[in-house]
Amino acid sequence: MLDFTSVLYLGLWHPSGSLRPWARLTTGVPAALAAPPGSAAVAGELAALQGCQRGSLGPSTLHLFWDLFGALDGDRSAIFMDEGLYPVGRWGVERAAGRGVPITRFPHHDSGALLRRLDRARGPRRPVVVADGFCPACGGAAPIADYLEIARARDGLLILDDTQALGILGHSPGPDQPYGRGGGGSLRRCGAVGPDVILISSLAKGFGVPVALISGAATVIDDFEARSQTRVHSSPPAAAVIRAAQHALDVNQERGEAARRRLARLVIHFRRRLADAGLHAAGGLFPVQTIRTPPGVDAAGIHARLLQLGIRTVLGRGRPGGGARIRFLINARHRGQDIDSVVDALSVVVDRFTARAIPSGAYHESITRP
Repeated sequence: MLDFTSVLYLGLWHPSGSLRPWARLTTGVPAALAAPPGSAAVAGELAALQGCQRGSLGPSTLHLFWDLFGALDGDRSAIFMDEGLYPVGRWGVERAAGRGVPITRFPHHDSGALLRRLDRARGPRRPVVVADGFCPACGGAAPIADYLEIARARDGLLILDDTQALGILGHSPGPDQPYGRGGGGSLRRCGAVGPDVILISSLAKGFGVPVALISGAATVIDDFEARSQTRVHSSPPAAAVIRAAQHALDVNQERGEAARRRLARLVIHFRRRLADAGLHAAGGLFPVQTIRTPPGVDAAGIHARLLQLGIRTVLGRGRPGGGARIRFLINARHRGQDIDSVVDALSVVVDRFTARAIPSGAYHESITRP
C-alpha cells in the first residue's frame, strides 16, 4: 500500500527508543500549579525557533484557542477573520462570539478587503485579525506583513494558526532550499516580528508530535498563562510528548535542512510528472497537493479506484460548497519511484473516468472551445 495520507511531512516518527527516559508519564498536577518537567525549556526553544520571545505548551491547539479567545473582552475587542481559517481556529472564534465579541469575515488572503472592513467598523474596539499562516488548500502563504501593518496601524493584534508552516517554512529561501531554513514557520519566512503577533501551532504535522504551542511576546504569554482555564482544569502535556518534542527539535537541528530539501525535491518531481501526464494540482511547493480533476469527473470514484490499486489518498472538499477533491500528502519518507507509480496509476484512472463523464465527440469540443 502506497500511503499519501500522512501529515508527518518531514517523516519524523519518534520511536520510544529514541526518546530520553522519564520517571512519570504525568505528575497529576495541573500546569497552573507546576509545569511538567522539561516543558518550559522545550517551549522556549520552539518559540526562539519561530522568532518569538516566549512560548507555552498545551495539549492541543483547541485548548490554546479556547483559552486565548475566551479571554477577549466583547466590549473592547472585535475579531476580523480570514474566511479560509482552519476549523480549530474557527471554534475559538465561535467561543469569542458567544462572549459578545463582534465577528467580521473577509475574503481569503485579501488584505484590501480587510482594510475596507476595518475602515467601516471604526470604533473603540481593538481589532484582532485571525488567519492561518499558510493555507494548504490554496497552497499560499497569508499576506502576513500586510495583515500586521493594517492591524498595527489601529493598535490591533494579529493571531496566526501556524501549524502547517512550523517545521517546513523558514528564513532565507533559495534554489537549494526552497522552503527556507530552520523550519521556524511563517514569521521567519516573512521576517515579521513584534509584540502584537501571537502564534498558535501544533507540532503534529511538520515535527510529528501531538502537542501545541502558543508563542509571542513574553508579556503576552505571561498574561495568557495567568488567564488560562485549561491550564487549571485540563491535564498538561504528558512526559512522553514533551520528550518527543525535544527529540523533534534535536532532529531538526541535526538533519532538518536535508529533510526539507528532500521533501521539496519530491514535491517538484510529483508536479512535473503530473504535468507530463496532462494533470495539474493546487498547492504550489507545499507537500499537500490537491488534484484538479476535469469538470464532471467523479473524484470520489477516482479515490475509490486508487484505493483498490493500493494507493491511499485523502478525499476532502475545497471551499464551502465546492465538490470533492483528491489530495496527495507527500512526506520525506516517500521515494521517487513511489511518486512515479502513483502518477502513472492516477493518469490511467483519470483518463477512464474522463471518458465516462464526457459524451463521445464532446471531449474534443470541450478542450478546443475558446
